[in-house]
Amino acid sequence: MDYFLSEEQQMIVDVARQITDEMIIPQRAELDEKEEFPGDILQAIAQADLFGLYIPEEYGGFGGGCFDMVLALEQFGRGCVGIATAFAANALGAYPMLISGSDELKQKYLPDVASGKKYAAFALTEANAGSDASGIQTTAVLDGDHWVLNGTKQWITNGGEANIYTVIAITDRAKGPRGATMFVVEDTDEGFSYGAKEKKLGIRASSTRELIFKDCRIPADRVIGRVGTGFITIMRTLDLSRPGIAALGLGLGQGALDEAVTYAKQRVQFGKPIISFQAVQHMLADMAIQLEASRALVYATARNVDVHKSGVSKISSMCKVMATDMAMKVTTDAVQVLAGYGYMREYPVEKMMRDAKILQIYEGTNQIQRNVIGQELNKEYGKK
Repeated sequence: MDYFLSEEQQMIVDVARQITDEMIIPQRAELDEKEEFPGDILQAIAQADLFGLYIPEEYGGFGGGCFDMVLALEQFGRGCVGIATAFAANALGAYPMLISGSDELKQKYLPDVASGKKYAAFALTEANAGSDASGIQTTAVLDGDHWVLNGTKQWITNGGEANIYTVIAITDRAKGPRGATMFVVEDTDEGFSYGAKEKKLGIRASSTRELIFKDCRIPADRVIGRVGTGFITIMRTLDLSRPGIAALGLGLGQGALDEAVTYAKQRVQFGKPIISFQAVQHMLADMAIQLEASRALVYATARNVDVHKSGVSKISSMCKVMATDMAMKVTTDAVQVLAGYGYMREYPVEKMMRDAKILQIYEGTNQIQRNVIGQELNKEYGKK
């Protein structure tokens, strides 16, 4: 389908596609096997000026928005979701500053993120706080002109690789949702360290580590927004970032469909390419239908996010659910089309299926997304 991209948007697609075809696809199997962070590839993306797609020009970025990121992430996801996640996590780490940070904070950190000089990460999840963000145990106490952080964050993407971390901590537990605050923590801050690198089912090229804060002292001016507004910033951040996860699902689904169709045209059984059999044709047709329908919703959502900025929780959750459920289904079907070959590591679809699963989990499980959608529907219909 023609989505009537502007000249600049088509340029983003073309550049991201070239990096994917020339660098990501040739290296994805080795990086996955070695569980190696894709530093060289990320620097190539930075040199192509794609790190700052969503960052305003006054902070060194391209001045684009959610849709521009979706276009790039779709291409990178087609090559490898692990590598694409390492790239996408920078935006997730930068969004809280874009949304709520002071101009001084933005001027200090965003130009380095936009250039790819420094990597960013977002730290919310803990052992007892994931879908239930109110379970956060990490604390921050004001001590003179510094905040002192204590606690741990779990499963943090880009952990150990990022230089800049946006971290939420409890500053006043008695205030409930108004008692959490977001901070910027630098990798060199005293009292900040990392746990071991996690061993994962998929997205093995992305680094996932525990963050440990033990009397970690940071300057008082590292607060993002106002004290007590951390949860609001998190919710707005996830509304902006979820179309990006959906875009990874689009790319992954496209990559799996490409592999399945190519194989079905080449594989001969009973004297015919298996694509000539209706059973296989129907599987491929369903894969293509689900992929294109998801793409239409994700693109429409990203455009709406760029226009409206807020009040997008429902559609943001919708596109995340639809595209990531699609990616899981399409990659599983791709393995089935390739059959025994699809189960072998020499073919990429087994990796695609492993990578797909995390898309239904991180940045809010798809069950939580359905809760969000249902709650928003309840509000809307309550007004009628």
